[in-house]
Amino acid sequence: MTFTIAALYRFVPLADPAALRKELRTAFNEADLCGTLLIASEGINGTLAGSTETIDRLLGLLAQRTGLDRADVKFSTSAERPFGRLKFQIKREIIAFRKATVDTTRPGSYVQPQEWNALIADPEVLLLDTRNHYEVECGTFAGAVNPHIETFSDFATYVRENLDPAKHRKVAMFCTGGIRCEKASAFMLQEGFSEVYHLKGGILKYLEDVPEQATRWNGKCFVFDRRTSVDHADLKG
Repeated sequence: MTFTIAALYRFVPLADPAALRKELRTAFNEADLCGTLLIASEGINGTLAGSTETIDRLLGLLAQRTGLDRADVKFSTSAERPFGRLKFQIKREIIAFRKATVDTTRPGSYVQPQEWNALIADPEVLLLDTRNHYEVECGTFAGAVNPHIETFSDFATYVRENLDPAKHRKVAMFCTGGIRCEKASAFMLQEGFSEVYHLKGGILKYLEDVPEQATRWNGKCFVFDRRTSVDHADLKG
């Protein structure tokens, strides 16, 4: 069996995360579905894998309950089962950012993958990698600043100690699937940075949509499953 892998997230206010988890547990008990979906009052976040039919049904339910747009989901495939089991988990946040309270309804400006190269070619733009240091070592965009953080929660400290809204007037950020840089963009706007951009769909969407011959990506993209890392050749175009 070939597994379809769907990496997804959506920041959306959820009044009853527990009710959504219960519905998902009832609806999906197929042996082929595996992976983790985090559910919180701020939205959903996860990577799941299964047959094409099961993934389609899952995305349909999430579209109905959360407004998830299939166009925002990052797809790939695996010949082997990429996760051990299926988990629907309730969390306080769908991506932990413990050192600051962030209003995720007010993010920075989305940049489509096809427009990313032009943006980061601007010499006035500070290109910032929001991932952990070991992910950056696997691969990153040419010219990106590595904040050398251990966890995403350290990002707030890095910004407050190293960046200045008066000096860094244009900031462009990226991460694996888009969730961290989206939340980070909202945080930076709260900190007074006026022009903040983030890569819609993250590195995975960029590798999927941008031809390899036009890439500004160097190396591999670290992923949190049994594949360990992916590049242009591993993702659907």
